[in-house]
Amino acid sequence: MDDAGSTVPRRQLGRYLRELREDAHVTVAAAAKALEWSPPRIWRYEGGQVPIHPNDAEAMCRLYGAPAETIKTMRDLARETKSRGWYHSYDHAIKEWFKLYVGLEAAASTIRQYEPNVIPGLLQSLEYMTEIITTGNPDLKPSDQQAKIEVRSKRQKLLARVVPQAPDLDVVIGEAALRRPLKDRAAMARQLRHLAAVATQRHNVTVRVLTFAAGLPNRPEVGPFSILTFPKVSVRPPEPTTVYSDGPCGAIYLDKTAEIDTYEGIWSSLKQQCLTPLESTEFITRIAKEYDDEG
Repeated sequence: MDDAGSTVPRRQLGRYLRELREDAHVTVAAAAKALEWSPPRIWRYEGGQVPIHPNDAEAMCRLYGAPAETIKTMRDLARETKSRGWYHSYDHAIKEWFKLYVGLEAAASTIRQYEPNVIPGLLQSLEYMTEIITTGNPDLKPSDQQAKIEVRSKRQKLLARVVPQAPDLDVVIGEAALRRPLKDRAAMARQLRHLAAVATQRHNVTVRVLTFAAGLPNRPEVGPFSILTFPKVSVRPPEPTTVYSDGPCGAIYLDKTAEIDTYEGIWSSLKQQCLTPLESTEFITRIAKEYDDEG
C-alpha cells in the first residue's frame, strides 16, 4: 500500500482515538484543555488529516484511561502515519482536503463513481484533462497547472497496478459529459474513443451511460460522488466503506452506516436507469463518430 502513503493508518488511528475519547465521556474541548492543545489539533488527529507522533497518541490514550496494551497498539499505529505517498511531492498542486481522497483511492479495492457532467478523472485522456484543468484553474501559473495534470496522470496508473491488485472501477457517466465538447472537437472524439477502449480492454473497468432518454435520475438533486470500498490489510479490520463528494471549497467524507445505505440505494437506482456496459460502449462510439463527422 506504499502508494496510499499513511492515509489508511491515519484514518484508523483517528477513529480509534475518537472512540476512546467518547467512551471516556471526554469532550474535544476538555481533551484540548487537559493536553494544552487547540481543539482543531484534536479534530485533525481524529479525522486522520495529519500524522500523529507516537507520544501524542500515548498522551491521548492516557488521558482517556486506555490500558497499557491499547497504548502500545496506538503507538505502533502512530508510527505508520509517518509514511508518505507519491502525491506528497505535489503538495503545492493538491488541495489539503483532496490529499486524503488520493490516498484512499490508492488503498481502495473498489471505486464506484457517478459523474453527470464530465468524464471521470481516472478515465480522462491527456488532451481532455489538460483542457479541464487549465479552464478550471485559469489564474494558476502554467507550471502549477502542469503539476495538476501530472497528479491526475499518476493517479490513472493505479488502474494498471499489479501489486497490490488494481481496484475495480465502476462508473456511471451522464450523457451530458459525452455531449459537452472540448474546444477541439477532434480531441473530444479521441477522448470518447479512449473511454470506449478502456471500458472494453480493461477487465477491472466498467462504464455505464445514463442517457437523456432515461429521464431524470430518481434523485436528481444528487451531484457527483464516489463510493470507496477497502480490502482487509494485515490483522486490522478494513476501512469502512466511504462516500466522497467535493466542490470548489472543500469535500465531505461519509462513512456512517445510514449514510452508506443511502448512497448504496442511489447507486443501485442509477445503475437501473443506465444502458448496459455493452450498450454504453456502443453509444459512446457513436457519439465519437458524430464528432468525427463534424470535422
